Amino acid sequence: MSMKTGNGGDEDINAEINMTPLIDIMLVLLIIFMVSSSAAIESGLDVNLPEVNAVSDKTDEILVISLNKEGQVAVKGEITPPEALREKIAQALKDLKTESVILEGDGESQLSETMAVMDVAKMAGAKTFSIAAKLKSENIK
Repeated sequence: MSMKTGNGGDEDINAEINMTPLIDIMLVLLIIFMVSSSAAIESGLDVNLPEVNAVSDKTDEILVISLNKEGQVAVKGEITPPEALREKIAQALKDLKTESVILEGDGESQLSETMAVMDVAKMAGAKTFSIAAKLKSENIK
């Protein structure tokens, strides 16, 4: 197909699809997926965190141990049976090169179960503990 131009010569029409905007959109979607999926994978258990007025957002190089209201325990997102809990925590602390643990317990879980998990984590080498919580909805701005 040709087209006449003002200078009297024939030019071919170039009908290519510009891929740059499509690639930009796909990269943004990939980044959003990676960020959202890493937050969902970290816990491993569906827990209803207790609400507090203020929370700390420091989570670098800290092992997350989750406890749900049925008493199941997850280390780094993997449900772990009680007999393997100490070894799993010790290995995770070694892999992360940390001695810090965040306990993420369901608001309806028993305090005795939480203390048992803390005791096992201490025997596995944990030195510092934090309790995960979420902000009360009236404090969110």
